[in-house]
Amino acid sequence: MTIIRLQNTKTRKREEFVPIDPKNVRMYLCGPTVYDRAHLGNSRNVLVFDVLFRLLRHVYGADHVTYVRNFTDVDDKINARAAESGREIGDITAETIGWYHDDMDALGAMRPTHEPRATDYIAEMIAMIEDLIKKGHAYAAEGHVLFAVESYDKYGALSGRSLDDMIAGARVEIAPYKRNPMDFVLWKPSGDGVPGWSSPWGYGRPGWHIECSAMSYDLLGESFDIHGGGNDLQFPHHENEIAQSCCAHPEGEFARYWIHNEMLQVEGKKMSKSLGNFFTIRDLLDQGIPGEVIRLVMLGTHYGKTTDWTEARRAEADGTLRKWYGILQGHGFGPDLIKALRADGKWEADAEFIGVLGNDLNTPGALARLHVLSKGKTPAALAGFAHGLEMLGLVNDWSNIPMFEGGEAGPDVAPAVAARVDALLADRASARANKDWDRADEVRDILNAAGVQVTDVGGQATWAPGPDFDAAKLGDL
Repeated sequence: MTIIRLQNTKTRKREEFVPIDPKNVRMYLCGPTVYDRAHLGNSRNVLVFDVLFRLLRHVYGADHVTYVRNFTDVDDKINARAAESGREIGDITAETIGWYHDDMDALGAMRPTHEPRATDYIAEMIAMIEDLIKKGHAYAAEGHVLFAVESYDKYGALSGRSLDDMIAGARVEIAPYKRNPMDFVLWKPSGDGVPGWSSPWGYGRPGWHIECSAMSYDLLGESFDIHGGGNDLQFPHHENEIAQSCCAHPEGEFARYWIHNEMLQVEGKKMSKSLGNFFTIRDLLDQGIPGEVIRLVMLGTHYGKTTDWTEARRAEADGTLRKWYGILQGHGFGPDLIKALRADGKWEADAEFIGVLGNDLNTPGALARLHVLSKGKTPAALAGFAHGLEMLGLVNDWSNIPMFEGGEAGPDVAPAVAARVDALLADRASARANKDWDRADEVRDILNAAGVQVTDVGGQATWAPGPDFDAAKLGDL
């Protein structure tokens, strides 16, 4: 069986993944608060955990993996949006969830096994809060219920912070009813015009952290395998989830592996409205940028490193996919061919591709392997390449391989032209090996002038004609 290794935030080590039950592998990802369009950064953890979901299904079987990603549909940001727009909260959340599905579907993300809404689990949250009070881990005060962080001696272990460090570095609400400044809200009162539910502590609504604990317990149990999210959620959200879940269910472990992805930049800068570089996934899709291109850019950086959305990377991803899809179409890949390859026992994953991907979701390394596999000359030789594209979510429907606007997918050039480009790339590689940097730069300039898009990954160079491709500028053919 394929060995999967994951960087576990909990232990700060890269560990071999060993599920609690191989026939019931369970994963939870913190989902969106649904009040507005998802911005590009929101797509990163969706795509990271989509690839992990696919890998787990490949290794353990599609029927043996349960993936939960929630919707937070009760929150002060939603309340504020309703107040400023005059719209009903239910209309806002339903519309936003629809937008979210449309956008993530366009990026090729599989739907999770369960997508619970927080408002469907209020009773479970109230029951968990009552249990925490009974066990001495929470207390009611002035219509609020707060978790007593000092009652859990492992508080701070995930983020590696002491209580003093947390107080010094965090913006905590100072309230007279708190016993400790770090105590966090499990339940709070609701006033007029704000959603609320009856509870033993009065009419109110849950705090954010208790939502994920209640939903994960109901759907995955007191112990499950993987919990994920952006690294901005380590503290306080994930730290608080651990505290309340482990105190409510001390017989369990909560999550055994914690996986956190890094953030997104745009052209080397943090994405923000003040810098004018803030945009949603829908903004890019409406500009005609295919979802597959967005996905490839995101997978081109390891999830543990900051990724950078740039125009250059978008163009490179576009060129790579045009070439790859052209290879598939040129060899007749479609439902009938996939069926025939299955029948012949040739529709299998490439072992090296899976091995690289299984090493802490090394998507850049997996993409480099696809560049090598794409050189196959027959459908059978390309089966591992095609299978890998499907594993990474770059092909999800073999009856509809993407065709990008602005030209056929893949290089549509004469054999003599392709041979000339290959010869130039070989010349460049030789010059680099001999440290003849002047010649290497000269060849690069020829390729650039001709509009050839070159991708160098893992020591392999592949190419595709760009939108301004001009074969006449390649020199003698």
